[in-house]
Amino acid sequence: MDIRTVVDELVGEAERLIRDRVWVLTPADRVVAAKVAADLDAAALTPQAQQALPEVDRLAHLREALAAVAIALAQVHGRLAWFLGAAATALTPVLHWRALPDENGPTFGTVAPTPAQYTEAEDAVRRLQNALTGISATDTITLARDRVADHSDQT
Repeated sequence: MDIRTVVDELVGEAERLIRDRVWVLTPADRVVAAKVAADLDAAALTPQAQQALPEVDRLAHLREALAAVAIALAQVHGRLAWFLGAAATALTPVLHWRALPDENGPTFGTVAPTPAQYTEAEDAVRRLQNALTGISATDTITLARDRVADHSDQT
């Protein structure tokens, strides 16, 4: 599976858990999610801007995104940590990519990604950023409204 597909499935699962109130977000979860979302926003440019960059800069942005997720992961526990851990795992292929030519020497197992792989990874980072923005914006009023709607559906 490509990075984008893995992140789409991960985000879908997180959205279901939040909607079904299996994952009850804490204020601390929302603060961390907002910080990671902002860091990913800084790393993920628009698709047009990223495609205009040299490959070495595109790869640097992807590595920055992975680093932002990993740093946040070190600060949390519970479902947010599990979500961020899965997100970091989904992004790990970028650690095996190289943007520079091998110059006929060893590359420590790195490979040059295709333009499509860059695009998929960048799309995945933007999807993850949007999801974390949504998590940070989820508030108790929205959850209370959902509970009232669920209760009225059951009566």
